[in-house]
Amino acid sequence: MSALSELPVLGAGLGYREPFRAELFLRPGAIDFLEITADHYLEAPREKLDELDLLASQFPLVPHALDLSLGSAEGLDPGYLHQLAQLVNRLDPPWWSEHLSLTRSGGVEIGHLSPLPFTWQAVEAVCRNVEAARRVIRAPLILENITCPFVIPGAEMSEAEFLAEIVMRTGCGLLLDVTNLHINSINLGYDAEEALSQLPLEQVVQLHFAGGHQHGEVLIDSHSHPAPPEVWGLMEVILARAPVKGIILERDEDLPLFSELALEVQRARLLGRKLGRWD
Repeated sequence: MSALSELPVLGAGLGYREPFRAELFLRPGAIDFLEITADHYLEAPREKLDELDLLASQFPLVPHALDLSLGSAEGLDPGYLHQLAQLVNRLDPPWWSEHLSLTRSGGVEIGHLSPLPFTWQAVEAVCRNVEAARRVIRAPLILENITCPFVIPGAEMSEAEFLAEIVMRTGCGLLLDVTNLHINSINLGYDAEEALSQLPLEQVVQLHFAGGHQHGEVLIDSHSHPAPPEVWGLMEVILARAPVKGIILERDEDLPLFSELALEVQRARLLGRKLGRWD
């Protein structure tokens, strides 16, 4: 955990999407750092790598992977891990992140982030895979909580206890997605602040936040709207208690003007400043 405390403070930033590129360079002070989707740059053509170099020349970059499938019982796909390692080691970022999820099983690509069973067996599988990734990727790994449409039968612990067990065993940092925490608390019927009390908040390195939408009685993590008041309230609670190094706003659908996103990032920056996480 001492290694996590030595990670640099990055501030408030944005998940990079190509439509934002021109505005990012026109208004560089609006964003402290960028999170890039690692998978967009695996086996990428020259122009994508040039884009990466351009971004890296102006902003600290943090890679965020989608398809490592840390919950796979059969282990990691060596080809994907090799490509990911080449990218992360090339960028030499302060940290990189991946989801606590399953994206492939038995050689079959699932095509989305599937939740893991909250069992001791799943904890062991994740820990083995984290160790395998660490053998080839130098930068510190932080792990993200995902939305769970349901709890897989046979759970032996809560979601928060599952997350806590993994980050404590591996020593990884936690990328705490505040929106996912809020959505799961509503959809699965638990108290978000009580769940926070079960997490090792001293290992939180980064936050994600976004806004989703309501579909019937279910909240959807669509990254399509500004973050709601409940997410801002949870973020304030977390920032008061956890040594957060960076916050990333995610937006993927119904993209607004960059100026609107910059206001959300600025609000997060000021909240971190108010609670003493950075100057």
